[in-house]
Amino acid sequence: MTCYFRHLKRVFEKVGIEVTGENKREVDRVIHGIVGVKYKSCPAAWKEVKKWLAEDEEGFVSKLKEALNP
Repeated sequence: MTCYFRHLKRVFEKVGIEVTGENKREVDRVIHGIVGVKYKSCPAAWKEVKKWLAEDEEGFVSKLKEALNP
């Protein structure tokens, strides 16, 4: 789980969240949902996250921010 989080420090900063032991699982579930990958499929989720970031990083940041701060 969360094998790709180390690559998302800048994204988390833009979203304005600090990933902790308490919220890591929730953040991971939200990211899986955003990219449309079954939960706990870390390599597949990271592959899709990379695509989103390459195509529309601000859109991904916006979706993540919205999902984590409804």
